[in-house]
Amino acid sequence: MAAVFVEWLNLVFRWAHIMAGIAWIGTSFHFIWLDQSLKKRADQPADIAGESWMVHGGGFYLAEKYTVAPERMPPDLHWFKWEAYFTWITGFLLLVVIYYLGASAYLIDRGKIALAPWQAIAISVASLAAGWVIYDQLCRRIGGRTAPLAAAVFVLVAVATFFYSAVFSDRAAYLHIGAFIGTIMVGSVFFVIIPNQKVVVADLVAGRKPDPKYGIAAHQRSLHNNYLTLPVIFMMISNHYPVVFGNPWSPYIALAIIVVGALIRHYFNQTNKGPADWSAIAAIPAAVLIVLAIILVTAQRPGVAAPSGAVAFSDIHPIIATRCVTCHSARPTSEDFPEAPKGVMFDTPEEIRAHAAQIEQQAVLSDTMPLGNLTGMTEEERRLLGSWISAGAPLD
Repeated sequence: MAAVFVEWLNLVFRWAHIMAGIAWIGTSFHFIWLDQSLKKRADQPADIAGESWMVHGGGFYLAEKYTVAPERMPPDLHWFKWEAYFTWITGFLLLVVIYYLGASAYLIDRGKIALAPWQAIAISVASLAAGWVIYDQLCRRIGGRTAPLAAAVFVLVAVATFFYSAVFSDRAAYLHIGAFIGTIMVGSVFFVIIPNQKVVVADLVAGRKPDPKYGIAAHQRSLHNNYLTLPVIFMMISNHYPVVFGNPWSPYIALAIIVVGALIRHYFNQTNKGPADWSAIAAIPAAVLIVLAIILVTAQRPGVAAPSGAVAFSDIHPIIATRCVTCHSARPTSEDFPEAPKGVMFDTPEEIRAHAAQIEQQAVLSDTMPLGNLTGMTEEERRLLGSWISAGAPLD
């Protein structure tokens, strides 16, 4: 019953996380587009940065942006903050339900570091908090120097990427890269963007002229969030693709995706300003993605080359029975899985053969299965499985 309840929480939190994420990402994309699309009319007051006309759902809309703030507080003011907060809250709850409650299976890789569950959880929480603190200090110390700040933030994310890859399971490492960046993003909203906006509002209510530095700092963090959005989305969905996170080049692939995602956003942000030839920038992400595809196709984990000679079903059946059936069975014996994950079962030779491609992806080309390698599958056993699958998965 407890396992079923946890599975239900997983589904509900994931659903809520996706809904909140759509709302947050949508507002980020819209407002950056709005900033880039503003046009200044000659007859507009000096305190108006520009306007943008829009049509949607059968109606016309006109948006104006103030260079700092209006002269007085408007009667109705909408705050965009809960989308960010709920995205992080639901994401962290998912992290708890999947990776903290199931730390032994999902978070820890004893082939890397034999951590106790509480140690792995403590490292996870502390590293996410440290990421925000370091990022915030980089922004405050480097300030408006865009290129040095971008380089410093990339180095910070790169250090986190290699750290997570060395400490956690491959699947958990990619998830934590996304959580690391996501925590930085929501930290900016909670600790900088919204507080700065509250300072401006307080000045308006008190009849004071707001200091433009608060808006400038908030806009900088908002723009950072916009550029980090696409990499975070990739990391969040990557746990379904072991060919990526289980690859020996996985840390470098993650960093390449971060660069590609930022370039894609830069392309759209620039084209939103108006017609321009940005084909060169558009070609860079495409080229990088092609290179990554070649790496994914050609790269293998060390030791997965198939042995010489034919491998029969009778050679690999004991491996499946010993290493896999504890979870993937009609009656699993694992305490973590009352039912076979995703309904995949290996009770009969026909079921094993039917899932040969998944076995190759999860246990041969990557070592993501068994989870946390709790059953101790060896490299020799992975090679035997690979050889059997390469021969067409015969049943003797």
